[in-house]
Amino acid sequence: MPRGRSIFSHVQQATLEAEADAADPIAVGMAADGTVTYLVALPPEALPPVRGRDLAAAWDAARAAALGRIAGAARGFWFRRRDGTCSHLALADADARCWADAVDRTVGIGTRYGLSLCLRLLALIELLMRAPWADGWVAFAPDGADLHPALVSAAATLPLSADARFDEAGFCARLRNVYGHAPPRSGARQ
Repeated sequence: MPRGRSIFSHVQQATLEAEADAADPIAVGMAADGTVTYLVALPPEALPPVRGRDLAAAWDAARAAALGRIAGAARGFWFRRRDGTCSHLALADADARCWADAVDRTVGIGTRYGLSLCLRLLALIELLMRAPWADGWVAFAPDGADLHPALVSAAATLPLSADARFDEAGFCARLRNVYGHAPPRSGARQ
């Protein structure tokens, strides 16, 4: 931090950047079959970080939607890269559609911030499903799962990959930097 600047100026700058991202809309269209398409002028890895509390709230909304068996629309995302090429991400899986719909209903995913929040939630869920080491960072219960704050913080701030996922090695490294090698609690699945 430059000498003479307070931490509040950094917080204020981060808030202004988040507000600018939130106000930056994404082109959204709907097909006759109800499929929602998003045209995004940047790749997934360029989406902004989000607030941990917003990601935790999105997790809760997604869990409530899943418990309520609320279906969501099929969604397609077209990301434009700096070189002019595009990549595509389709959400056809019923669970992913449900979770994305929950985020769209609570925050909206028609902005860079909202889209980043949605994709980070989906990437976190995908990571939790494929990484056995993650069990120690989650308290599983019959009605859902509670995430450790360090897990939420990492998911809120680490960049997404080109395919809108988290780099598992980078994610582990972030958690190791916070807590060392062992997770803070046992989260064995029930």
